[in-house]
Amino acid sequence: MSYEATWMTDELRMLADEINRFYRAEMFPHEDRWRAQGHVDRAFWNKAGDAGILCASIPEEYGGAGGDFRHECVILTEQHRGKGASGSSGFGNSVHSQICAHYFLDYGTEEQKKRWLPGMASGELVCAIAMTEPGTGSDLQSIKTTATLDGNEYVINGSKTFISNGQLADLVIVVCKTDPSQGGKGISLVVVETENQKGFARGRNLDKIGLKSQDTSELFFDNVRVGPENLLGGAEGQGFKQLMTALPRERLIIAVGGIAAMETALAVTIDYTANRQVFGKSLLEMQNTRFKLAEAKTIAHVARVFVDNCIDRFMAGTLDASTASMAKWWVTQMQCDVVDECLQLHGGYGYMSDYPIAQLYADARVQKIYGGSNEIMKELIARSLVAT
Repeated sequence: MSYEATWMTDELRMLADEINRFYRAEMFPHEDRWRAQGHVDRAFWNKAGDAGILCASIPEEYGGAGGDFRHECVILTEQHRGKGASGSSGFGNSVHSQICAHYFLDYGTEEQKKRWLPGMASGELVCAIAMTEPGTGSDLQSIKTTATLDGNEYVINGSKTFISNGQLADLVIVVCKTDPSQGGKGISLVVVETENQKGFARGRNLDKIGLKSQDTSELFFDNVRVGPENLLGGAEGQGFKQLMTALPRERLIIAVGGIAAMETALAVTIDYTANRQVFGKSLLEMQNTRFKLAEAKTIAHVARVFVDNCIDRFMAGTLDASTASMAKWWVTQMQCDVVDECLQLHGGYGYMSDYPIAQLYADARVQKIYGGSNEIMKELIARSLVAT
């Protein structure tokens, strides 16, 4: 069966080959070490910048590669691929390039775009976005972090947790309340530059079940002072609208990563079962194995077609929040289901951490949680069932 996305072009195929070669040379060989140390090497971000991987969909005038969402999808997909390997889960480029950079591009002032985007594209600056708090997950209107105007400075107080790129971030987009009396209308996004920033502290690099090579941190803000030029967009009270507008893109990105990981799990399992001998023949020759893999391949194919359709719609500007939520919850659920079945076909070896399928299994579980839990996705979809 031959299938190729309608959005794929010769240019994007060439990009995929280039990115794959770069990852095989500069990323995949270091993944085990990065998992042990809990983060990718800081220098790798600079190498990725030199290779044109960072901020691929940011215009050239701001230091980016001048591509679009399709280029980002290719870059993310190749990150999850690798023959006999599970790819790399630690490189937080999707947060840096596909989420944070677009907050600056879409909502930042011209001065903010020129100030931060070139450094993000080169790898000089690593960016994170700090939404989640110890007592607040998907309910962003309930955040407690504040940014109070004192003279000509914002004073930020609060704490954040589960922040991807948190240990290495040079820039943090902080979701905070500039007017706590206004609920969601009082939320703003304020950018903190972390180097030598008084009152800013990183907590521990959190010990997770999976995504071992990705730094995920607690962040603390104790009377952190920044100028008004660090208020994203230059106007207070726009943060909740900015977040809600950007979340469909984030959720589609999660789905893109999910289908890439699903396809990788299927590939490594086909290879394993073809070579594993049981009762005088390969495991792949047994009917149960063939049926399970047939089911997994069908699910992966359906997911791929659905995600590609969402990418087409995103490029056309017609992807609605409800469909993006469908992609996020369904693909991530299928990712977990397919990877679980693939692990089962590995038998006891599937439970060993040094096998790629075990890493894929551990990394998959959080997909149903971040970017808005799948329960929240279903609630968002349900709201579209009845026209109001």
